[in-house]
Amino acid sequence: MNILRRIIAVIGIILLAGLYVSTLVFALMDSPGAKDMLMASIYCTIAVPVLLFAMSAAAKAVAGRGTDTAQEQKQEPGQSGKQDTD
Repeated sequence: MNILRRIIAVIGIILLAGLYVSTLVFALMDSPGAKDMLMASIYCTIAVPVLLFAMSAAAKAVAGRGTDTAQEQKQEPGQSGKQDTD
């Protein structure tokens, strides 16, 4: 799982670097479609990191979901998980 996260992070870095370069190129171009491509590139420069963060947060939430349920099922019925100190 750790190697997969690193690979995805490297892909994200390469994608963002490409977006930054394309934004610079489109800003310096003087063609009729350059303005539209520049706006799309600026939008993706903002949207891609936000989506990557949202997917990462969702993956963490889903991955940690099953751990508490497994621990609760191991306990005997009637026990709350805390022991009395009396």
